[in-house]
Amino acid sequence: MIEDHVTLRRPVTDDESRVASRHWWDLDADDYQEEHGAFLGDADFVWCPEGVREADVRLLGDVRGKRVLELGSGAAAAARWLEGQGAGVVAMDLSAGMLRQAQAGASRSGVEVPLVQADALALPFATGAFDIVFTAFGAIPFVADSAAVMREVARVLRPGGTWVYSLTHPMRWIFLDDPGEDGLLAIHPYFDRRPYVEQDAAGTPTYVEQHRTLGDRIRELVAAGFVLDDLIEPEWPEGHEQIWGQWSPLRGRLFPGTAIFVTHLPGPR
Repeated sequence: MIEDHVTLRRPVTDDESRVASRHWWDLDADDYQEEHGAFLGDADFVWCPEGVREADVRLLGDVRGKRVLELGSGAAAAARWLEGQGAGVVAMDLSAGMLRQAQAGASRSGVEVPLVQADALALPFATGAFDIVFTAFGAIPFVADSAAVMREVARVLRPGGTWVYSLTHPMRWIFLDDPGEDGLLAIHPYFDRRPYVEQDAAGTPTYVEQHRTLGDRIRELVAAGFVLDDLIEPEWPEGHEQIWGQWSPLRGRLFPGTAIFVTHLPGPR
């Protein structure tokens, strides 16, 4: 635990979310990479704790020669894997700490991609700059106005471009955040959209994660002009025994932990 805090559900502003996320991930970057780096790899593309790999599912399609942006890239293992598949990739994250881990991953793997520190609510790229934008658990859960992120992604995509993102399945918010038997107890209303907040003794948010229903997520996409091609809810794979936070074989065999939204903008593909 990074610092003393209390947890609660309460509204926060975009500014509070931004400051909390940057601070949290800057401090937690080394511990996060130490805990999860072996699972994620230095140049691999894992969509979720269930272990779904882009090499197997090809949700982004043929990436050769494509201009690709990874939002909330963290250590940018996925971006480096795509670079190895012939894509031209930019990895973007709000946290300098995570981008430092991305530089370390580039040194270990020998694969370099451009790194950009920026906010998902104000992407520093030209309109229509990319063929594909994606994120695996980055950016979207940590932004209060996620509908605005959808509009920004639509802006930087060319017509016909692909937008794919994964995040915690909204159903998980009903349950206690526990990988054990206590995590099978449903106590939170699904329709309570107040974010999960950790705050310090002064009441300043130190970690913020947002909740939206499945319907909310789809309406945000449609309002930004996207077409939903698929909504993937990965099943827990047989023989996969690794626990990642609240993800565990016990819970994963009963209800989904991840939702992956596969979408595109209208236009030539």
